[in-house]
Amino acid sequence: MVNQEKIEKAYCADHTSSLPPELEAIERQAFLTTTNPGLLTGPYTGRFLMMVSQMLKPESVLEIGTFTGYSAICLATGLQEGGQLITIEVNLEREKVIRQNLEATGQAGNVKLVIGDALEILPDMNKTFDLIFIDGNKLENQKYFDAVFPNLRIGGFLLVDNVLWYGKVAANASDKDSVSIRTFNKNIQKDQRLENILLPIGDGLLLLRKLKD
Repeated sequence: MVNQEKIEKAYCADHTSSLPPELEAIERQAFLTTTNPGLLTGPYTGRFLMMVSQMLKPESVLEIGTFTGYSAICLATGLQEGGQLITIEVNLEREKVIRQNLEATGQAGNVKLVIGDALEILPDMNKTFDLIFIDGNKLENQKYFDAVFPNLRIGGFLLVDNVLWYGKVAANASDKDSVSIRTFNKNIQKDQRLENILLPIGDGLLLLRKLKD
């Protein structure tokens, strides 16, 4: 049997539309200038995020965890005219690069960057969102979810990245990240307010739709 990771990387990726050169440049920049380029969403997952946003045509999008702005740019491509994506990044040192990347891709006018701790910012965010993407501190997934779920409109979609954690979640690894993510995944599976699907895309991508408050 062919290895699933090899299928994704060698075949699925080869049969997936490439991203614009501006995003390829951001990816190269991340590998050259950051200490942890693995935090980048990457072209395969990035294309999926882009297509989800383009299908939904959201008016309002929220992202937790910006890094270089790569995923924010992907998600912003589907915004309705006049729509806005708010992205929250905890690391002040990344602000300059994020703003440069937003300018380079023509998304600066569509994306509002907020620097700070999402768990401190979210309680005061009185706004309803059509689409939410959680890609922050993996130990805080449940707290992020609890904080943003009331702001997600009924029928809206929420995505959470890295829910397989290099396969360790499915392998019952006992490190704190794997345990935290596994518990979060179980909680989502039991939540009657939503319907969900866990996709083996990238490092695992959880997609859910809100059915009720």
